[in-house]
Amino acid sequence: MTPPQHGSTGAHHRDTPEGRPGSSTPGGPEGAPGGDPEIRAHDPYGPRPLDRGSPLPLWAQLLADLRRRMDAGAFTEEFPAEHRLTGEYEVSRHTVREALRKLRADGLVIAERGRASRLDTRRIQQPLGSLYSLFRDLEAQGVEQRSEVLRLERTADATVAGHLGVVPDAPLVVLERLRLADGEPLAHDTAYLPADIAEPLLDADFGHTSLYGELARRCGVKVSGGRERIAPFLPDIRQAWLLGLADREAAFAIERLGRAGERPVEWRETVVRGDRFAFVAEWSDASRAVALAPRAAAPSA
Repeated sequence: MTPPQHGSTGAHHRDTPEGRPGSSTPGGPEGAPGGDPEIRAHDPYGPRPLDRGSPLPLWAQLLADLRRRMDAGAFTEEFPAEHRLTGEYEVSRHTVREALRKLRADGLVIAERGRASRLDTRRIQQPLGSLYSLFRDLEAQGVEQRSEVLRLERTADATVAGHLGVVPDAPLVVLERLRLADGEPLAHDTAYLPADIAEPLLDADFGHTSLYGELARRCGVKVSGGRERIAPFLPDIRQAWLLGLADREAAFAIERLGRAGERPVEWRETVVRGDRFAFVAEWSDASRAVALAPRAAAPSA
């Protein structure tokens, strides 16, 4: 969406809210939201002041700050009403409504007639730049996780063998699952591992357990690092059917190479519903730059 230009939606140098609260508003003497600025700076749930001298429209600044508060865990009980946000940020209802419209369009906030707005709690957040187990992280977020095992068998695949650094006809163990979160499809996940270390996995029940947990328990192998590539992706007919997606509805494609020490032990191809999954990154001035790679063909699963 093209951000509104100065003088249209979200004009950013002056913004006079309708019905602005008086001295009882929790704003400081300069009209900034949230009281003491030093306290606000250390409160991940509270509002941060908007910069009226910034070229970024106020609605976009408000949108960014609401997203920050949501990522920090705010609004789990109830999403604030329009009049509360106009008071917290000292902006107009028009500005608030533009930010809320974008949150609703992105599927982050649900608005229903006659009911207060609320967060779409079906959306799962996953940190970037970290080794994670989807099973463990879903459980930690209070989401019931289970899997439908579609395939667990020995196989061979020359392309996957290349990723794992083994000979083209090396035997592999493949685990294909439909991952469900709170009973609804979330991801189609296919993992390949060298059979010489993963053979014991053929006896495991992956309906409600993690691959990494079983790999450590049954095979004595701990995945300690790796790399991951994430790209937008149009699922094929089978994947769309499994995930309950409409025709031509986009998703995320994730390719992961997992290593135990220096040895590649896992090649994984995952298709994740874009409306139920969000990737979150934290950064600082000491962060390493993100490497941009040319777009390649999305994985097939």
